Amino acid sequence: MTPTAPLPDLLNGSPYLSYTYAYPHKTAYRTLEPAVPLQSAWADERKSSLFLYLHIPFCEMRCGFCNLFTTANAPRSLEQGYLDALERQARRVKDALGDAVFSRMALGGGTPTYLEARDLERVFDLLGNTFGAWPSALPTSVESSPATASPERLAVLAERGVSRVSIGVQSFVESEVHSVGRAQKNAEVARALDTIRAAGIPELNIDLIYGLAHQTPESWLHSLGEALRWSPEELFLYPLYVRPLTGIGRLGRSWDDERLELYRLGRDFLLGAGYVQTSMRRFQKAGLPLGTEPEYSCQQDGMVGLGCGARSYTRGLHYSSEYAVGAVGVREILSDFVARPDESFGLASHGLHLSTDEQRRRFLLQSLLHVSGLQLEQYRALFGSGAHADFPALDRLTQTGLAGQDSGVLRLTPAGLERSDAIGPWLYSAAVQALSDGYAWK
Repeated sequence: MTPTAPLPDLLNGSPYLSYTYAYPHKTAYRTLEPAVPLQSAWADERKSSLFLYLHIPFCEMRCGFCNLFTTANAPRSLEQGYLDALERQARRVKDALGDAVFSRMALGGGTPTYLEARDLERVFDLLGNTFGAWPSALPTSVESSPATASPERLAVLAERGVSRVSIGVQSFVESEVHSVGRAQKNAEVARALDTIRAAGIPELNIDLIYGLAHQTPESWLHSLGEALRWSPEELFLYPLYVRPLTGIGRLGRSWDDERLELYRLGRDFLLGAGYVQTSMRRFQKAGLPLGTEPEYSCQQDGMVGLGCGARSYTRGLHYSSEYAVGAVGVREILSDFVARPDESFGLASHGLHLSTDEQRRRFLLQSLLHVSGLQLEQYRALFGSGAHADFPALDRLTQTGLAGQDSGVLRLTPAGLERSDAIGPWLYSAAVQALSDGYAWK
C-alpha cells in the first residue's frame, strides 16, 4: 500500500494537483456489469445516520472555472421533466433502503435556487414525504448564487427551516469574476447577501476563489474584508484550478507561488478575525458547530444521492449517474435521466466497487485532510490493522514536518494542510489513479 509518487515530488512539485473532496473521484467510476440492485447494495449497511443529497443541475450561467455537473439556462420543460424523474427515483430509492434515518441533508448543484419558489416547495415536500427528511428537523444546506438569492426563494428556505445557505461570490472585485466569464455586479452580490441575512437563516457560507486573473494580494484581502461585512459563519477559500490567460508570470514567479501566497494571506487574515480552520478550504466562526447537531461521520456513514450528478456510497460500493462537464455530455445524460423507466432507478449501473484497501484509503484520506486528523485506534478497530503498517508512507509525512502525531492522532501541520491538494493524490491507489487518468471526458 504505497503512494503513487515519491515524497520529493510532493515536497517540490505543485501543491495544487487535485481537490480530494471524496475518494475515489467519479472519474474512476465505470459501468457496473452486472448492475447492482440498490436493495442488495444497502441490505447490510448501517442506516441510522445517513446523508441525503439532492442535485439540481441548473444554473443561470456556466462559470469558466466550473467542472460541476450542470447546464445553463435550461428550458422550463427540462426542469419540470427533471423534477418528475426525481419523484420516480425517490420512490424507488426509498423502497430499496427500507428503514433509514438521515442526519444531514443538502441541496447542491448547479444552483438549487435557480428553481422557482414553487418548485423549491415541491422539492422539500418530496424529500419530507418520501424520506421523512424535513429541513426543520435536521441540518440542511442549500447552495445559491447572487443572481438567484431572491426574497421569494429565500423565504421558502427560511419557512422550511433550512439551516445553512452557501453562496458562491468568488470575488468582490468585478474584473476578477469577469475574467472567468461571470457577469456579476457587486451591487447584486450585496443585495443577495442582505437578502440571506434578512431571511434569518442561521448559517451563511461564502465561497471565494484565489488565483484569479489580475488578482493581487491587496485585492484578495479586499475581497476577504468585504465578505466579513456580513459576518458569515463559514468561508470556503478555493484555489483556482483553471489557468487564467493573463497575470500568471509576474516577476518570474509561478502561478503556484501566487496561489500559495494568497492562501497563506487568506488563512492568516481569517484566523486573525476569529475564525477556526477545519480543512485547507474551510474556515468556521469560533464556537460552531452547535453541540446539539446529530452525529454524522463522513468516513463511516453512508450517503444517498438523488438526481444526475449525485453520488451515493455504501462501504463497498460508490455509484452515481454518468459524469460529464461539457454542455453536450451534460444534456445527453439529463435527457436520459428524464426518460428513464421507473424500474431502472432501482439499480446502480455506474460506479466502483471498493476493495478493502480502497476502503482503508478512503477512511485515511477523509480523516487526514481534516484538522481533526486520523484517530489511530479507531482505524485499528475498524480494519484490524495499524494505519502506519498499512501505509508506511505516513512516517515520511511526520519526518518532513507535514504531519505530527500526538495522543494517538495523526494530524497535518500547517505546512501539510496547505499541501492537502498534493497529499491527497499522493495517497491514491495506483488502480484508482489509472482509472481517473483513463477517463474519457464528456
